[in-house]
Amino acid sequence: MERVEVVLRVTVRPTKGRFISLEGGEGAGKSTQLRALAAALRARGVEVVETREPGGSEGAEAIRALLLTGGADRWNPRAEALLFAAARADHVEKMIRPALDRGAWVLSDRFLDSSRAYQGMGELTDADILALHRIGSEGFLPDRTLFLTLPEEESSARTRSRDGEASDRIGGRDRAFHLAVAAAFARFVREEPDRFLAIDASGAAEVVTGRLLIALQDLLP
Repeated sequence: MERVEVVLRVTVRPTKGRFISLEGGEGAGKSTQLRALAAALRARGVEVVETREPGGSEGAEAIRALLLTGGADRWNPRAEALLFAAARADHVEKMIRPALDRGAWVLSDRFLDSSRAYQGMGELTDADILALHRIGSEGFLPDRTLFLTLPEEESSARTRSRDGEASDRIGGRDRAFHLAVAAAFARFVREEPDRFLAIDASGAAEVVTGRLLIALQDLLP
């Protein structure tokens, strides 16, 4: 009887890249937690790319300088939203998608939802911001968005403790503006539970990082 050998060829594919955005108001600790989360993921053998918005790519960083410097009235709301959308389009094309394609995790300090919360109220609507994102970045969204929550008094205390750090033209807006931003983020969490997770950002930094890792547990390789 003729012997037939069957050879199984196994194709090893790279670990699936993930895109995680961190959102929150001023003083919530996004930048600190992004660095800590990146270190924790690297310790688990994950390639991590750290980035921010606006910025991340060369073109987006150039636009960042235009957006965050100058007087409060440097740009009207429509121009500001268009600049953010343009920066994000370059960021997605030049940095985020290539990293995901090679299997890396991308952690971004802010993304689309900051534009929705900060620019998508008043003269512009949430639908307007989403329409710009659909045109500029083809509607690209994070796999998960972690919204760092903090009581207003604690966030104000953290902001005041930043010795020598001047607020940019958006961060320096008044209390009413930032309360409206917080309300917008809270609405996103309620309306989009499949993508958003609210994370308590109070307490020791390492405790908060642990909460973030738990929130990503189902995505980890």
